[in-house]
Amino acid sequence: MKNETSGISEEEIPEGVRLIMRGRVNSESADELQEKMQKALESGRKYIILNMMRVNFLSSSGIRVILKAYQDTKKTGGSLVIELPSENVKNVLGMTALDDMLIKNES
Repeated sequence: MKNETSGISEEEIPEGVRLIMRGRVNSESADELQEKMQKALESGRKYIILNMMRVNFLSSSGIRVILKAYQDTKKTGGSLVIELPSENVKNVLGMTALDDMLIKNES
């Protein structure tokens, strides 16, 4: 299996943005993620969807910026959810008891 490089791409959604991430969300990539989420909120977007289907590693730095953006979206009446988390992301969020709060139910 090819080792995929990390990266974040953006997709517009009504009143928000979907950030599609791949690779590692660690101290190096967390800054880029934070900048993209902050930029979205500052431009008036209320909703952030994090597609983490292709994320193979989520560090505490990544969790920290996600939680900060989650709190910021709540202050504006919006929301932040993680859609299609990889098994690694599910496991990390489950261990930190953040899975119920952050992961979008596919029901």
